[in-house]
Amino acid sequence: MTAEVLSTINVSMQQFIANVQGNQERATKIILNNELLLMQELQFHLTVHNPFRAVEGLLIDIKTRCDSVHSVDSFRPEIQTFLDSVFLTDACMIYAPSQIALAAVIHAASRQKQNLDSYVTESLFGEQGEEAILHIITCVRNIRVMVKNIPDPTPNIKTLCTRLEQCRNQDNNPDSLAYKRKLEELVDEDALLLEDHTPSNQQARMDSLECRQR
Repeated sequence: MTAEVLSTINVSMQQFIANVQGNQERATKIILNNELLLMQELQFHLTVHNPFRAVEGLLIDIKTRCDSVHSVDSFRPEIQTFLDSVFLTDACMIYAPSQIALAAVIHAASRQKQNLDSYVTESLFGEQGEEAILHIITCVRNIRVMVKNIPDPTPNIKTLCTRLEQCRNQDNNPDSLAYKRKLEELVDEDALLLEDHTPSNQQARMDSLECRQR
């Protein structure tokens, strides 16, 4: 139920902390630092959509409806290589997983000297009209161009990774002791903040103030 509400009602951080009394900036940091822990305690089920499932569906569909293509399972090594390269580009941020999957399958088929044009234009998108076909062709072409234009890896990448690890701020590294100490301090501050706003503590402070005035 909670996940369902989250997916339909977007609440910004500013809206969420609008009713918080006190330091809202500190409250924001406390909430964000405990976000993953909260999701774990609520037993959220997070689904990450990627092209791999869509690839399996396409391969099954090609076997079923495309008699002109043979040895579909032989596409898999090329598909895997293509998808590994896709994650080095911005394609996953721009195109849907199903579009990336189709680009991978078409790329693998072309490497195997097989043609999927009739399958895409007739079986897959034939009922959706020329506009939909043109759109998917453009998407597939752009994805393949992005993969083709991936620059060669830096030869001294290991050296750069070592230097990056040395200069990384350990306060922002979830695996470091410094990060864990910082998180514990924020949790302690949060607990003190809650205690300060409890009715019993507020009454005790008022009684202490009255005694001093007398």
